[in-house]
Amino acid sequence: MRRMSKTFRAWKIDDPLLLPVTAQDFVAKNHLAPFVLSVVRDELDLAKIMSCDASEKGQPPFHPVMMTTLLLYGYCCGIHSSRRMAKACRERVDFMSIVALDPPDFRTIADFRKRHLQDLRELFAQVLKLCDKAGLVKLGHVAIDGSKIRASASKHKAMSYGRMEARARELEAEVDRWLASAEAA
Repeated sequence: MRRMSKTFRAWKIDDPLLLPVTAQDFVAKNHLAPFVLSVVRDELDLAKIMSCDASEKGQPPFHPVMMTTLLLYGYCCGIHSSRRMAKACRERVDFMSIVALDPPDFRTIADFRKRHLQDLRELFAQVLKLCDKAGLVKLGHVAIDGSKIRASASKHKAMSYGRMEARARELEAEVDRWLASAEAA
């Protein structure tokens, strides 16, 4: 009895690509990475970071929009360490799409964060406010223990000015915690 041989799809691991692909093609359009990139590019004012004088020695620095996007996306993914971000830039396609296959090393990421710490704090607070306004984010922790509590959601639907100011302080405190965690890492 003769067995039919199974055919497989061609595996072209060593073939060069004939058409250039962009780094953005690595992730879906509705993925978080392109969203964060578009927010940083289009919605944030990076004038303070862009105007910072860089040393004329050595290689040209990485683009500040890319570095800001990398830090913000890393924080969104729960990665605060510059070493882990650098590793993700080499191993994860979502990070590769942000750095366009040209990953910075961990020292570059850490130095950028140190040099622009105050400006980044302000930018991240802007991002959190944008996300909060769009209903995309809720800060805090979720713990489920099975307790039943009485709730009335309609009481807290309307926000007073005092509550909005308190919410803004919560957002700024969250950014401070992120940056402190990143600095410690």
